[in-house]
Amino acid sequence: MKIPRQTPLLVWIIAGLVLFFLVFPIFVVVPISFSAANYLQFPPRTLSLRWYDAYFGAHGWIEATVLSFEIAAVVAVLATILGTAAAFGIVRSDFPMKKAVYGALLSPLIVPSIITAIALYFLFAPLHLVGSFWGFVLAHTILALPLVLVVVTASLRGFDMTLERAALSLGAAPWMALRRVTLRIIAPGIATGALLAFLASFDEVVVAIFLAGTDAVTLPKKIWDGVWLEITPVIAAASTVVIALTIALFVALEVMRRRAENITGIALH
Repeated sequence: MKIPRQTPLLVWIIAGLVLFFLVFPIFVVVPISFSAANYLQFPPRTLSLRWYDAYFGAHGWIEATVLSFEIAAVVAVLATILGTAAAFGIVRSDFPMKKAVYGALLSPLIVPSIITAIALYFLFAPLHLVGSFWGFVLAHTILALPLVLVVVTASLRGFDMTLERAALSLGAAPWMALRRVTLRIIAPGIATGALLAFLASFDEVVVAIFLAGTDAVTLPKKIWDGVWLEITPVIAAASTVVIALTIALFVALEVMRRRAENITGIALH
């Protein structure tokens, strides 16, 4: 006898309320960005693109956006390389205190961002990395690496080692078998980790507040300064740009995740 597994109505209601709570800020910020008023007004009485003109026409906003893109791109590359290498070491090696090392690598996900930001500030200040491009890159790589590690580790644990052994038995060198078999199969998982690393860097604001200087201001830090100093809908326009980019990348991330699930046979959450 099979017991029907139906989701209770209460669960759907709670899920709907949580989803509304998470998405509602988007429905507030986006309309405000099209307001013609000189101040934050919701709902907007008249619509205009003046604040998008102010955003794209201001050197400071564009400079901050470009800097965030550049930092996020470099972080995605570094975090993907280091996270993938660490995942291979965790999955395919057996060494003392492996679980402790794995936990240490994941610690940036557990430690509050404000604690990490303070620690990085006191570490980078004597090295003159505060307010520098590479200071941001190193800090964001520390935060993004665990995301890559989790995803690639899951992909490797679901990888069928017999495929790599078959390539070795047919005469392929170990590096060739790794590159042409293993890495190709887990490529969706690696790409997913890279996208997560990019988003983690591009959207990060807490560390940016501590590490930003006069010459290196990221877009999230610029938006934060706008909230305190300007209070104009231009910050809503900038936030809408970030939202649009994040949604686009999350769509790409979902495509990569589903492809990775089909290839590896495991769920990447």
